[in-house]
Amino acid sequence: MLPRMARFEFATGNARKLLALPLYALGALAGLVVPRSRRRWVFGSGQGIGEGALALYRHAAERDPALRLDWLARDRSDRDRAAELGIASVVKTGPRGLWRTLRAGVVVVTHGFGDVNRFGARGGFLVQLWHGIPLKLIQLDSPATTRLSFPGGWRLRPLLRRFYRRGYRAIGLLPAASELSAERLRTAFGLTADRVVVTGDPRDDVLSPGDPTGARAALFAALGTADDGSRVLLYAPTWRDGDPDPGVPSARQWTSLAAYLEESGSLLLLRPHPLGVGDYRDGLSASPRIRLLGSDLVAEITPLLPAVDLLITDYSSIAFDFSLTGGPILFLAPDEAAYVSSRGLYEPYREFSGGRAVRDWDGLLGQLRRLDADPSWAAEVAAHSETLEQRHFRYTDGGNTGRVYALVRARIGGRR
Repeated sequence: MLPRMARFEFATGNARKLLALPLYALGALAGLVVPRSRRRWVFGSGQGIGEGALALYRHAAERDPALRLDWLARDRSDRDRAAELGIASVVKTGPRGLWRTLRAGVVVVTHGFGDVNRFGARGGFLVQLWHGIPLKLIQLDSPATTRLSFPGGWRLRPLLRRFYRRGYRAIGLLPAASELSAERLRTAFGLTADRVVVTGDPRDDVLSPGDPTGARAALFAALGTADDGSRVLLYAPTWRDGDPDPGVPSARQWTSLAAYLEESGSLLLLRPHPLGVGDYRDGLSASPRIRLLGSDLVAEITPLLPAVDLLITDYSSIAFDFSLTGGPILFLAPDEAAYVSSRGLYEPYREFSGGRAVRDWDGLLGQLRRLDADPSWAAEVAAHSETLEQRHFRYTDGGNTGRVYALVRARIGGRR
């Protein structure tokens, strides 16, 4: 049985934000009277325990044991996971979560203020460790950010945009992987160059050592099966604001995929976006070589990317992260025209995909077979991964987290 996928849409999320405006105001007033301490840091991530927030938590704990560090958990499962990792945590929505956020001199998030207690975040030194290099337009650059679905909602979009812009001004530091990424993040969040700094992304430090052996062990442990030496293919589509994944194979294509996986000794892992929608049951019943690797099994996929031999994606920023492994990437974009027109991209899709995107799994299977049989084409695909890495990453030395930590400490040095 498939796990239930979490769903999020900008329209419903924005409606909740508008209803909560009085609580934001009360939180801002509380922030004026509750003293913050530079020795107290709180961390949170929209996807659970992980991402760059976890890397920075561990680094800060190692460098300065005198710091009071708290993870703001979403629920009991997050708290249990934090306890396994030896991390102090409180539930973010409870009174202790609000108090810890109000007292924190440093607030670290990866998605938005809601990663911690959203009503107490304003007033701390906010570190926004955004969860990937933007390809699709995000935040202030995207009209989807201020979408509202109720009748007459369009009249409130200017108010909502001002609300977002004002909130983003609270960000003290937004690390970027490269100058190209920094340019996109500056316009997306309406921030100046001194706040969006090219330090490298802490979430990618785990990819710098490039340990396929350890990553494979962790991957197969998560799958609950022995490593039989299969080549690992990963299908990881992006989020579509509540719409279903149009890349789900048909019954016939699942059968063809199963045959290819058997003859090539490959394992296909399906990694739906944590907020995505898609029915993959036919694939799971078609072959034991097709497995679901949902966020219920693995909350954060980045540390496992060295175990992946080939990535299949559409518009997801996972392609940028995976390029650090040097592995080949194939692009499946069944809704390219519709997606690009509705969301918009920071660069032409042809440039991102190397001009090799296909529209369905029949075309993708053809590319897989060609990759196996044509060394020159395989070299061309590999070269595109190298191009993505060179364009989008300044640092690959594993020191991104250290640079971010040093910059945070320098900037809060004079703050009360």
